Amino acid sequence: MKPFLASLARCLVVLPVALAAQTGSAQEGPVRVLVGFPPGGVTDVVARLLAKGMQTEIARPVIVENRPGAGGQIAAQVLKAARPDGSTLFLTNSHTTAMIPLTSLHPGYDPQKDFTPVGLVGTMPNFFVVNPELVGPGVDSLKAFSQWAREKPGRGNIGVPAPASAPEFSIALLNKAFSADLKAVAYRGDAPMVQDMLAGQIPAGICAMAAALPHVRAGKLRLLAVDGPERLPGFDVPTYAERGVNGLSDAMTLGIIAPAGLSPALVTKYNAAINKVVASKAFRERVAESGIIASAGTPDDLARVTEASRKANAELVKAAGYQPQ
Repeated sequence: MKPFLASLARCLVVLPVALAAQTGSAQEGPVRVLVGFPPGGVTDVVARLLAKGMQTEIARPVIVENRPGAGGQIAAQVLKAARPDGSTLFLTNSHTTAMIPLTSLHPGYDPQKDFTPVGLVGTMPNFFVVNPELVGPGVDSLKAFSQWAREKPGRGNIGVPAPASAPEFSIALLNKAFSADLKAVAYRGDAPMVQDMLAGQIPAGICAMAAALPHVRAGKLRLLAVDGPERLPGFDVPTYAERGVNGLSDAMTLGIIAPAGLSPALVTKYNAAINKVVASKAFRERVAESGIIASAGTPDDLARVTEASRKANAELVKAAGYQPQ
């Protein structure tokens, strides 16, 4: 009995020391920032810029780990399974946190229960663009495009970058606003969709600003509208609301989230670091090249924006008559 009690006593002494060492390691080791898309994409570029800046601010290595697939769903599941010790963060867009839970019966996570908001990073507006060679010089508005499509039955196809996405569901609102019969054509990303537009396979598309802008500047695509509550600075492009389409005032956002249970002290520390990086001129100018409008904020700001996106997306899903799968 005595040897057993002696062993137990030694364990009770060693255990707190081991736990303290483990906690210390987590606080001092590298921080990984998950990205739900492949290397080289817009989100990946933003994550690497953010990681570089955060590393300086928190005096810890910050690395980017790509977990692509299912529109960020796989990365979100990895985050849910991670320990809330500050060693794992996720640069997510609002499609992952505010759309997938509405369209999937089993997303594998509940954003409100499984995650902790840490900070805002930016906004990713989408453009509605047309191929002027196909539609002609007179199609300079959504109404004009809808009229063009009515006169050419079967050709009112609009490319969207992903199935079961806000761009796809927005087609229902366009049809309602203009009594049109437009059809969404879902792609796997902006790049193949834009290439088909340039090749004349489809007359129009909804895509990220970064994907459209070079071709707009070259005169190969024409801007007709932008999502979000207001016009983009530097672009004389009306919002959907100005074009007579309600329900598309929400733009996709980027933000950093952590596993539920992250300590308030670490949330505050990481938020301060993110805000400093996002507010820097170098970060703002660099992400602007990728079509991102940098915007810092508090954890509560990110939670509020995400909830607003969820409500807006719920209306889109309802208007489209989409059933979760």
